[in-house]
Amino acid sequence: MTRIALTIAGSDSGGGAGIQADLKTFSALGVFGASVITALTAQNTTGVRAVEDVSPDMIAAQIDAIYDDMDVGGVKIGMASRIETIEVIADGLERRGIRPVLDPVMVATSGDRLLRADAIEALRTRLLPLAVLVTPNLPEAALLSDSSPAGTEKEMLAQAEAILRSGAGAVLLKGGHGTGAESADILFDGNDVQRFTAPRIGTANTHGTGCTLSAAIAAGLAQSLSLAEAVDQAKDYLQGALQAGATMSVGQGNGPVHHFHRWWPAA
Repeated sequence: MTRIALTIAGSDSGGGAGIQADLKTFSALGVFGASVITALTAQNTTGVRAVEDVSPDMIAAQIDAIYDDMDVGGVKIGMASRIETIEVIADGLERRGIRPVLDPVMVATSGDRLLRADAIEALRTRLLPLAVLVTPNLPEAALLSDSSPAGTEKEMLAQAEAILRSGAGAVLLKGGHGTGAESADILFDGNDVQRFTAPRIGTANTHGTGCTLSAAIAAGLAQSLSLAEAVDQAKDYLQGALQAGATMSVGQGNGPVHHFHRWWPAA
């Protein structure tokens, strides 16, 4: 049986994040990838130059086209920059009883804001309650929980609890923006806490890490892994992509991770 995963996200013309990163990740993990494009971005490793949103009708048509034809086993949502986009995605998934992995893309690696300020509440009320898992980094978790960025794991857990109150099934709060020799991610479903750690890698090539991790989790769910197993597989895959990507030379800014590190060397 062919395993299928779907990404609902924006296009990154630089190829390191968004739809492009997600499809590379699906392929690298042995899953067929389908896509719904929510926005076009003109960006490269140094920043985002322009964003053009796809119309709600076109987003709805893409979702219908996929689900009318394919048996999708895992879904991730990435860039949904405005209220209208959030609403049409929520309507399409809610009608089908789909519980996605939600990567609340708010700010690009370059620092450019990708979520309009007036859309944060729509994200909280429409997409968070649908999500089987939400994967915020520290700044995103702070915005979603109306607090300051967490500095300790105790504060991370408190923010995860606040996000869970919105109705999400579980939260994977990512510690990549933290400090120390290890990067620790905390998975919390309201009952159990699981900690996933990895050595922190000194590299500027971190473009698309959040997209890649959430896509890898969706791929694991499409392969019928449990949530914890999917997170563990995704963390291992991303760690390898970061390590290999550290030696890549793509662009003049924050380069991408190496999605196909298991197949061809970076240098």
